[in-house]
Amino acid sequence: MAVAVVTGAGSGVGRAAARTLLAAGFQVALAGRREDALTETGEGFPESALVVPADVSREDSVVALFEAVVARFGRVDVLFNNAGMNVRATPIEEFSLSAWEKVVGVNLTGAFLCAREAFKVMKTHGGGRIINNGSISASVPRPHAVAYNATKHAMTGLTKSLSLEGRAHDIACGQIDIGNAATEMTERMGAGVLQANFEVKPEPTFDVQHVADAVLYQARLPLNANVQFMTVMATAMPFVGRG
Repeated sequence: MAVAVVTGAGSGVGRAAARTLLAAGFQVALAGRREDALTETGEGFPESALVVPADVSREDSVVALFEAVVARFGRVDVLFNNAGMNVRATPIEEFSLSAWEKVVGVNLTGAFLCAREAFKVMKTHGGGRIINNGSISASVPRPHAVAYNATKHAMTGLTKSLSLEGRAHDIACGQIDIGNAATEMTERMGAGVLQANFEVKPEPTFDVQHVADAVLYQARLPLNANVQFMTVMATAMPFVGRG
């Protein structure tokens, strides 16, 4: 039975992906900061869901996460590097260092730490797959979101680096860029969000299950095949031509 680690599994995209993987027969480690939320995600799968409270921005916490997964399941076949955060929209000249470091710590440092620990395990167990949550903002920024935009652009560089280094070890790495999946994080879209021309307009969303299905598709691929980059988005969202 394949083993997956899903970060940010307590809500939104992470919860949907984790539950879809569990329903498909994966053993899944559910990582996130809120144990109660992780427990809710794993409901109905007592044998195959492992709840591991973790802060991906802390090295010791990430190391402990993967140690717990190996102790329970013996291996790691898939990592969905999903944990991410943002702060309120703020012009760059007012953006504090503490806010910058908070976003970078989760979105970029956390993804690096999880990928590093996954690599260690996958190299000794015949390979594996890493799926990074890049976001639409990995290629086109929103205004007043400098830290989020920068970290998601950096995620693309991380994905390419992991793909390159993984070739020799049967470790595949791909990226899924999501545009307005309907989650707690995107509830504000209907009320209006800042556009590239600095107008505020509502944006459409789409069912998060489509993202979870895309993650499952990638997770099930044989290691000699890879989805390097995939964009899943609300058809009518202002993405192409943004900015």
